[in-house]
Amino acid sequence: MRFAQWVYRLAGIYGLLVLLPQYFIFDQFGIDYPPAITHPEFYYGFVGVGLAWQVAFLIIGQDPIRYRPLMIATWLEKFTFLGAALVLFAQQRIPGVIMGAASLDGLLGILFVLAWWKTPRE
Repeated sequence: MRFAQWVYRLAGIYGLLVLLPQYFIFDQFGIDYPPAITHPEFYYGFVGVGLAWQVAFLIIGQDPIRYRPLMIATWLEKFTFLGAALVLFAQQRIPGVIMGAASLDGLLGILFVLAWWKTPRE
């Protein structure tokens, strides 16, 4: 199995396992990390877009050479969350557990860059 296949499949499976349960913990999230969310459309919208990207990762993992150009967009998906989390953490606006999740996204982003670099062009 090529490196890119392994990385994208791992990211897709991990993401599905992390994001799917979030559809069922909306109220608990507000209890664990107050204040309560006042705009559920942002919460569910984030989860839905996140899930769509996990499916994209799985698709890329099936044929990395064919989908190599799309890999660049996956960097944006990972590094924008990391960047936002770094700023919010520095401002003490998010807890460490969220920063930990963002750090995992950053690691996956680095692996995505390496996968792109190691994947030959068509």
